Amino acid sequence: MAAKLKAQLAPLPWAEVLVYWVLSFGSHLYSFYELHRFSKEHEAGLEKGFLLEEGLLQGFKRDPSDFEWSFWNEWAKKSLLWTLVGHVAISRLSSIFYPKFRVPALTIYGILTASSVLGIKGVAVLLLHLILSFSVAQLQKPALSWACNLLLLCTLQFQPLQEIQRGWYKTEEEYYLLLFSVAVCGLRFISFSLEHCWCPLDCGGVVQLCWLFSYTFYHPFFYNGPIITYKDYVEQMWRPAEESDMDKSAFRYFVLRSGRIILWWCIVEYMIHVMYMHSIQSNETYLEILSPWALGGLALALVQFFYVKYLVLFGLPSMLATLDKLVPPNLPRCVSIMYSFTGMWRHFDEGLYRWLIRYIYVPLGGSRHGLLYKMLSTGLSFGFVCLWHGGHDYLQYWALMNWVGVVVENGLKSLFASSFIHPIVEQNFSAAMKRRCIALLSAFSTAMLILSNLVFLGGIHVGRIFWKRVFIQGWSTMAPPMLAFLYCFAQIGLEWTSHPP
Repeated sequence: MAAKLKAQLAPLPWAEVLVYWVLSFGSHLYSFYELHRFSKEHEAGLEKGFLLEEGLLQGFKRDPSDFEWSFWNEWAKKSLLWTLVGHVAISRLSSIFYPKFRVPALTIYGILTASSVLGIKGVAVLLLHLILSFSVAQLQKPALSWACNLLLLCTLQFQPLQEIQRGWYKTEEEYYLLLFSVAVCGLRFISFSLEHCWCPLDCGGVVQLCWLFSYTFYHPFFYNGPIITYKDYVEQMWRPAEESDMDKSAFRYFVLRSGRIILWWCIVEYMIHVMYMHSIQSNETYLEILSPWALGGLALALVQFFYVKYLVLFGLPSMLATLDKLVPPNLPRCVSIMYSFTGMWRHFDEGLYRWLIRYIYVPLGGSRHGLLYKMLSTGLSFGFVCLWHGGHDYLQYWALMNWVGVVVENGLKSLFASSFIHPIVEQNFSAAMKRRCIALLSAFSTAMLILSNLVFLGGIHVGRIFWKRVFIQGWSTMAPPMLAFLYCFAQIGLEWTSHPP
């Protein structure tokens, strides 16, 4: 994709690109400043509503309303950081003294740490899912494996079972950790099942089961990902240590990557100390009275926070996996240079994207059997993601918007590549003008992409108010300048894709 864009997109004059950079960077800073001003002006009201807490620095307040960030921060303090340190110690010691036992040692450690956090009953649930998935996979019928694993995922939404599992734990957070673990492991069970159906390992059932245990309970990826396929995990773990020169630079890599993760963590914390975007988005009154610049700042802050948050949440386990000589998916790409639905799905959670392509999109036909199969494969991929996240009403809207966005983008791409339109474009537009037209179309796509992300991150009410204020009430005052700035964002994204660092 990058190579295609590099061949197709012409370079623009450096002064023009500089203008796009200045406008993009400046609009980010000013909109964040306006959101910061609004946050401070309404700090007392937010504090009265118990939406703020004392900050990490004296004199500052902190917005803890993002459940995911607060949740993982608390668990990191309680146990996860220490168990990850233990994983590193076990991995390094076994690699040095008993290389052949490194995988079994990490598997046993993963099971023990999961048991210490989730409890025996929680791990028993995972083992039950694992055994059922493994047993059905032995029949080598992909449809049966899908049916089994989908039913297992659906049990996460079964109310009586939820109440029983909640009763096992003293706090709601402990139950949610079990819920997240089972959901992420569900993707691993599907990966194993389908790989076994298509091309089983040339080894006995006991060995296959041991590899499934290793894949499931690999500690850095266990609770929250990122996702790698069973096939990749086994191939990379099986690779002899001498094939990798990682040991020579492991310490330098560890120090540099740890520094980056700490920097990302500090940026996330800084954002929720100076901009109370999560508390503001939960209050419809505040959403209605935000100034246009502050409203834009809220939208940008929410998606940027989500991006940097996942640099931390995926960055730490990816670093440890790399030290174990695995090849984790690339970390999320900056959302401010995302200019299409397709690019967002391809580059934000690359592990999930590859998983969807391998196990849903391609087996259902993908782009090989015409437009109808492509639309069906894409729709079912988004439908699965919606189900996996919980299937709530706002997720259904989000999945539908993403599906429509991808279908429209692919439709326009096919239209402009058609034998009727393509010659007209080639004859009447210069290469630079074609790039400007692509950026203009991408601005509209980016606007809808931001809207869908607001629905995902804040709920239907946030998306509805944003749509009303920008495109209904502000169609002549807010929408045009917003699209102009998104045009600049798209040009920066195209420049970045054409000339990656």
